[in-house]
Amino acid sequence: MIYIVTSSPRRIEILRRVGIPFEIVKQGSDEPAYRGEDPAEYVKSVALKKIEKLSLPGITAGFDTAVLVDGKILGKPVDEKDAFSMLSRLSGRWHRVLTGFAIKNEHRTITDCEATDVLFSDLSADEITAYISTGEPFDKAGAYGIQEKGMLLVKRINGCFYNVMGLPMERFSVSLEKFGISRRSLLGGVYEETG
Repeated sequence: MIYIVTSSPRRIEILRRVGIPFEIVKQGSDEPAYRGEDPAEYVKSVALKKIEKLSLPGITAGFDTAVLVDGKILGKPVDEKDAFSMLSRLSGRWHRVLTGFAIKNEHRTITDCEATDVLFSDLSADEITAYISTGEPFDKAGAYGIQEKGMLLVKRINGCFYNVMGLPMERFSVSLEKFGISRRSLLGGVYEETG
């Protein structure tokens, strides 16, 4: 059993697909404001803050996903105007999606980060407005979800698709091996902890 600190339906879906038994727990900390530090270090530190004060038996994991463009981190839009501004900024351009994660048990804590580059097609104002009207942008970093209607905005990706959804499962599974959960057991459909 892994305790997961997340409210993201996308992460929950990915974990269910892989077959890892998990329990969702309440977020342990508010996200600190981005103050211009290295973006990869920032998302790792946010993920760690979410779990560092939790004391649960076994493995606990936290995550943070951010969209980076022009050296600026785009979080979740606060309203339609903010979503329009974000999507306009991403239109016709490459941006980077970063997901930081932290995993801990009673013996160790590790953090890591995955980066994926995403190219948007050129979007008209009408297309952006139509996408915002779906309601999809409002709980997603960068104001879009690649696994829903937002896939119509994405021209190309370079890197891990699941990272753009918020959980880079291959990299996460490599880290889980350090906690005794082998990828072989996950691939075979039998979840087992060996350490």
